Amino acid sequence: MSEAQHDNLQNADGQDPIEQLLEPQVDSQEESQEEIVTSNQSVLEEIDNSNAEENEDDSVKEKHEIPVLDYDALSMEELTDELEKLVTEEKVMAIKDHAEGIRKAFADKYHHFIEEKREEFNAQNNEEGLEFEYHFPLKNKFDTIFNSYKTNKSKHFKQLQNNLEHNFTVREALIEELKQLIDSSDSSIGDMFKKANDIRERWKNAGAIPRDKYNILWNNYHFHMERFYDVIHLDKEARDLDLKNNLEQKQQIIAKSTALLNETDVLKAFRELQLLHRVWKEEIGPVDREHREAIWNEFSEITKQMHDKREGLFALARGKESENLEVKNQIIAQIEVLGTEKVDSHSGWQAQIKKLEVLREAFFKAGKVPAEVTEETWAKFKNAVRAFNVHKNVFYKDIKHEQNDNLAKKIALVEQAKSLQESTDFNTATPIMKKIQEDWKKIGHVPRKYSDSIWKDFREACNTYFDRMHEAKNSESSEEVEAFEKKKAYLEELKNFTLIGEHKADLDAIKAHIATWKTLGKVPFNRRHIEGKFNKILDALFEKLSLSKKDTEMMRFNNRLEQLNENDNKRALEQEQFFIRKKIDEVQSEIFQLENNIQFISSSSKGENPFIKEVQKNIERHKDDLKLWKEKLQQIKNM
Repeated sequence: MSEAQHDNLQNADGQDPIEQLLEPQVDSQEESQEEIVTSNQSVLEEIDNSNAEENEDDSVKEKHEIPVLDYDALSMEELTDELEKLVTEEKVMAIKDHAEGIRKAFADKYHHFIEEKREEFNAQNNEEGLEFEYHFPLKNKFDTIFNSYKTNKSKHFKQLQNNLEHNFTVREALIEELKQLIDSSDSSIGDMFKKANDIRERWKNAGAIPRDKYNILWNNYHFHMERFYDVIHLDKEARDLDLKNNLEQKQQIIAKSTALLNETDVLKAFRELQLLHRVWKEEIGPVDREHREAIWNEFSEITKQMHDKREGLFALARGKESENLEVKNQIIAQIEVLGTEKVDSHSGWQAQIKKLEVLREAFFKAGKVPAEVTEETWAKFKNAVRAFNVHKNVFYKDIKHEQNDNLAKKIALVEQAKSLQESTDFNTATPIMKKIQEDWKKIGHVPRKYSDSIWKDFREACNTYFDRMHEAKNSESSEEVEAFEKKKAYLEELKNFTLIGEHKADLDAIKAHIATWKTLGKVPFNRRHIEGKFNKILDALFEKLSLSKKDTEMMRFNNRLEQLNENDNKRALEQEQFFIRKKIDEVQSEIFQLENNIQFISSSSKGENPFIKEVQKNIERHKDDLKLWKEKLQQIKNM
């Protein structure tokens, strides 16, 4: 509203000032200024609204001094630290825009983070009834800080509202007091000036009022203050002096405003211009009619020029935002391509994930985009990342079945290794253990949550076995070494032994050698080959004896069993028993097959058929072998 409009309100007799503000009378002189008023109106309204907001709460103006960061470019940790610093160090209303910007940026990043964790959980867990849960301590910390901010703001608003309403009542009373002063006729001019100045001082100190009532109340006050100056025409000298002083103060404000047009920091200059508007409106009284309209128009024009400079700065900012939008769209396009590339290995997907993280960081650091496309751009980004994760999860769901199969194979190897870890038959067990280790290397990955534990079990079983094996090989006692030397010397003597040709004497002599050999004791593990040399000599001697095949075989077998038993080789005995049972089954099956074949030959020719005779002889030989194998099995059982 122009100051000329205030004059017109003054000339409206008998009408309520508030109504005059709503329905102003415009004379012919004001019509010539209407275009200026209209062109500047949006600028002045913007300043009036801003000043009204700051009037309601002085801490609001401090937000201009607190830097607003690019919150989208900060990590969740950095956002939490920034919010904590603001809540701790600044007034609650000075950071409301900052707090809301931080909250939105944190919520967007947290939502994106949780979506990724949920998709990862779903990819790794197919079991029924499992619900996704993720504990994120940083989110709890952020919520605690933001709730503290909201509590402080609520307390501040409650106290502020009470103060605003009280101050509004005080200011309304001062206006009524001013109106009564203007209409009174029982006071001298000097007294009226004194009372008006007192009202003005109390008005300055009356405190903030609600912003929605700010402009109307101030215009009402100014209207009646101008009425006061126009009514007090009797003391023209005092009146003119005061009006002249007000004019000088407003001219100084115009000079300061003009200087601000050369300020390089446009936002700072506009902020100072707002403060000059507050001083013009709240602290300086009216000027005379002659200068009132002109000086207001001059101030308004300067304001318009400053506004245009600020709009130019904003245009540059909007240009930068458009550039940021182009960068973010390019990043989104790259993520979309990344989400369609074919990848067939875990290492390949790890490389893809790293690429995505680089693109995500670049997106967040690319800066603000135009407000009208912020939500749309964020949605496109989230959809691109989600598509990438879906593509990734399809791969990991497929390999999860393979990993479960690998887990079953490795569990079987662990059980096999555990079954051998206490074995003392190192000659037999060591090749098996080595093969187990080779098989383990050929099996692929298992689910991550089992990999450490199953590897620990496998490593412990292997280490237990090989530690025992190396300990056994390296722990040759002096007694065993001495026994080896004795047996080595005895073998040399045995090489010169010859049979005399008498069956009983020769058999007793061989048995005596076997008994002597046993008395010589155990040899070191890695020198047990000497037992095989002794057995070969015995086999040669048994061949020269006129013993039956069965007797010879049983003597050899009994000697072998006694050696195994002497060395406490239980595993070898078990393997020998398993081998004999297998041979019994094979011989029995062969006998059954031969007897079954005979059934298909004509009974009339069975007695004379040479083929039948040969088969029957074969059956008898198998029966003899079967009897021998069964006797060996019984011999092991007896041990």
